[in-house]
Amino acid sequence: MKNLLKSMLALGIALITFVSKAQDDPAKHRVVYKGDKGPGVGKNIVFIATDHEYRGEESLPALARIMAKRYGFTCTVVYALDENGYILPGSSNVKGLDVLDKADLMVLFMRFAHFEDKEMQHFEKYLKRGGPIVAFRTSTHAFEIKNDPKWEHYTWNYNGPKTAWKDGFGEYILGETWVSHYGTNHKQSSKIIIDEAQKNHPIMRGVKDMWVQSGGYTAAPKGTVLAKGQVLNGMTADSPADPTKELLPVAWIRDYQMENGKKGRAFTTTHGASEDLLNEGFRRMVVNAMFWGLGMEKDIKPTNDIAFVGPYKPTTFNFSGYKANVKPSDLAGWDSLIMPGEVVKKKSK
Repeated sequence: MKNLLKSMLALGIALITFVSKAQDDPAKHRVVYKGDKGPGVGKNIVFIATDHEYRGEESLPALARIMAKRYGFTCTVVYALDENGYILPGSSNVKGLDVLDKADLMVLFMRFAHFEDKEMQHFEKYLKRGGPIVAFRTSTHAFEIKNDPKWEHYTWNYNGPKTAWKDGFGEYILGETWVSHYGTNHKQSSKIIIDEAQKNHPIMRGVKDMWVQSGGYTAAPKGTVLAKGQVLNGMTADSPADPTKELLPVAWIRDYQMENGKKGRAFTTTHGASEDLLNEGFRRMVVNAMFWGLGMEKDIKPTNDIAFVGPYKPTTFNFSGYKANVKPSDLAGWDSLIMPGEVVKKKSK
């Protein structure tokens, strides 16, 4: 009996070790879409998805498929996972950011992350070489790193000795950190209005009638403002404007440069929730922004195909629930549903 118990215990330990090692496998954290024709052939885009509320885990693979299938890029979406290998929005358990070492563009939808040291090293290496960035919504407060002096300056409200990094990655690299909501999220949607002085910017080619369901953010970014948001009193595109709210920046570009690093391009929008992509004007703007980040302005045509690839049925953005029990591999191929699974409420702490 003792030998049997020992054998069962050893088997259990081996199984736990196997599962743990499996989740350490960077390939488990990724889904790759590889295009075979178009101006993007030979170029790599890396998407990092881990936010708590806005269903960036759905927005990013939808964009990755468009860039891969329609334009030939190799697009790798990197996810945060739980202990069972399922996508866990908002988790910091991200592996395999070494793919950034060969990336031509990095696309972010993150919030309050604290990656382990070796992953942060790849992230910082990308910034030091001036790699272009396209960042969505909560990426202005992408990091919240505590009790880690090596990386704490990335934190969204950093106020330490590295004075250039005050207010962290968002402020220093993207040009703005988290400030506040502007209006009532989930009750007030947003009309996006192109700045008159930027209507001929390459990112705005063919862009019109932008309306998004995510609410406004307070923002006064360092950079060139491309568009401003009008807060609406309602969740439909024809809702009236809120007369108490001024127009605030919702999309901007800037050149960033770390100390001893190269200069790089960054585009940021304070929108990008899952259902925001259903608006063709907004989707065209962010597709154009990716081409601009890559320095491929000549490939931005006002009639470029930005149709979704495969079924896209986005989950309404929310804090309390997400499509659970989904692995990155479940999103492979052109025809898999974004997003499968059932909405499961998060456990309260």
